[in-house]
Amino acid sequence: MIPLGFYMSGLPDDKVKLQFELYQIHKSIGITILLLSVLRVIWRLTHKAPPLPADMPAWEKAGAKLTHYAFYFLILAIPLVGWAMVSTEKYYIPTVLYWTIPWPHIAIFDNMASKGAWNEFFDSAHEVLAILVLPLLALHIGAAFKHHFYERDDILAGMVPGVRPLGRK
Repeated sequence: MIPLGFYMSGLPDDKVKLQFELYQIHKSIGITILLLSVLRVIWRLTHKAPPLPADMPAWEKAGAKLTHYAFYFLILAIPLVGWAMVSTEKYYIPTVLYWTIPWPHIAIFDNMASKGAWNEFFDSAHEVLAILVLPLLALHIGAAFKHHFYERDDILAGMVPGVRPLGRK
């Protein structure tokens, strides 16, 4: 999504038809991510997370918890802010998910006088939040590999189906 977002927003003016199509698919995928993220949050609220290894240092446990909270925040905030950005655009361009399902704009923005200022804010926030995912994702992947290949615990096996623990050193 992030590469698509940067690509489509950087297209030249003579590629407006392609840009429109890419924006529609970007919005479709974004709303899908939002809906799946809501389901994921509901799942996490109703199902206990697997326990971390008992011998894991407290700072790593706190870091893992903070990272997960940050991910949950971002997977909800990024598409919500994108939806708000679309809802505050100067031109009313309907969102049609996957060229089939009409998706409404957020109604509270319909008659707002300062739509332009809000649109600029949401545009910047959407970009910043999307960029924040990248180092967080790198940290998460790095930590998972550290646990799998160095610590040889079953953290990665609990995250990725089919991965087997390597066994303790």
